[in-house]
Parts: sequence; C-alpha cells; structure tokens
Amino acid sequence: MTRIAVLGAGKIGEALLAGLLAAGRPAEDLTFTERHPERAADLTSRLGVQSADVTTAAAKAEVVVVAVKPQDIAPVLGELSAAIRPGTLVVSLCAGLPTALFEGGLPAGTPVVRVMPNTPMLVGEAMSAVSAGSHATDEHLATVEEMLGAVGRVVRVPESQQDAVTALSGSGPAYFFFLVEAMIDAGILLGLPRAVAADLIVQSAFGAARMLRESSDHPVLLREAVTSPAGTTIAAIRELERHGVRAALIDAIEAARDRSVELGRSAEPR
Repeated sequence: MTRIAVLGAGKIGEALLAGLLAAGRPAEDLTFTERHPERAADLTSRLGVQSADVTTAAAKAEVVVVAVKPQDIAPVLGELSAAIRPGTLVVSLCAGLPTALFEGGLPAGTPVVRVMPNTPMLVGEAMSAVSAGSHATDEHLATVEEMLGAVGRVVRVPESQQDAVTALSGSGPAYFFFLVEAMIDAGILLGLPRAVAADLIVQSAFGAARMLRESSDHPVLLREAVTSPAGTTIAAIRELERHGVRAALIDAIEAARDRSVELGRSAEPR
C-alpha cells in the first residue's frame, strides 16, 4: 500500500490523517511532521501515527503531502529536495502556491499535484479541487483523488482556475460562518436566546445545504419555493438587495481571488 507523509500536521494535516485512518489506511503507512514536540506527541497518542523530521518522512514515502503555511514553504522545499526519491508524488495543500514553484525547487521531473481543500475536511465533508503540474499524469491525479475522497468530495480543474477555487470554496466556509453569525445576532435582536437562535439557524443551514446537494433544482427555484407573495421572505430579500448583499459577496470573492494571486507571486523566487 502507498506510504504517505504529511508535512505539517495543523488542522488540515490532522484531518487528512484522521480521514485516511477512518477509510482503512494502516497507521504504519502514514507519517507526519510537526514543529512542536507536544503537538506531535499528542497526535501520535490519539491517531497512532508516528512523527518524523522532513528528511526521514520524505525518504520513506511514495506520496508527500505538503500542508504548511505558504510563507513557510522555502525551508520545507529545501529539506524536501535533498531527501525526496525519484518518482515521489508531491501534493501541495498550500493556498496560492503554483505547481511551478514546487517543480523549480525539487528534482527535475518530480510530479506535483496542487490541491485547494477547505476546513470541512475536519468533519469529512471537504470540497477539494486538484490540478496537475507539468510532470503529473492522470494516474497521479487518480491517486490524489482516492486519497482526498476519504475526507470529502474532489473535482479536477485546470491550474489556471485554482485562484478562483481558493476564493470560492477554499475561503467559502468563512462566508457561511459570517452569514450564520449575523443571523444569530439578528435572532438575539428579535428577542431569542442565543442558544435557541443558534440552533434554529444552524439546522436551517444544514437542511438548506442538503436540499442544494440532493435536489436537481437551481438555487433560484429553491429560494422561490420559500418566497410567498407579499410574505415575510420577499420582504427580507428586498432588504438584502437594497443593501447590495449580492454585489458585496461577488466583490468579496473577487478580492479573495486577487489575494490568492498575490500569495502565489510573493512566494516566487526573486
């Protein structure tokens, strides 16, 4: 079975390890790196997966998943380049970083697949988009899709669309959390206890998301089904439109896309 090393055991790295274990991957086929010894010991205790340094982890793996912060990529690439074996598949979970950056810092011909996951990976409901670098094949993409399928859904996109994916689904959970936060505050304003308002909104969000996934109807039709003539919902929709919520959301996602582009450029060698 393929041996996988996860470089960087933050929330996403831990979620991937947990998802792989839940999908039946043996702990002995997994390893991870973590800068903080206490955190490494805690993960080993809870997951049964051993930690190692970058050199040791990379040397033993067929697939190396890089899940560090974009600003920390330079030293990791330096260590990885010296330790990686020919043919090892490198999978980047680093927001905004192009495959060319990895290819330029790793041995010639190293296959790289870029992934944009999101935090619902923590509950096995991630939305991940994968893109092949110049040396990655369909087989490499299939390997990554199988791995990420343990923690959610996966879609293939051209790398040129990854900044848009980052803005839409990578940052997307934060937009929903922001909206839910505002709706809970509205419930409190209207006299509901916070706990009751939160329960009402979270369950409504969960149900609406399930309807979107399981229904073949366009979101407009689902919204119209809730919107009665001269009713409460259309009064609320009018206020949302009057305040430009739709346009603000589009502008916000565009700004996130632009920031993703900036992150990629700032990480390029000077």
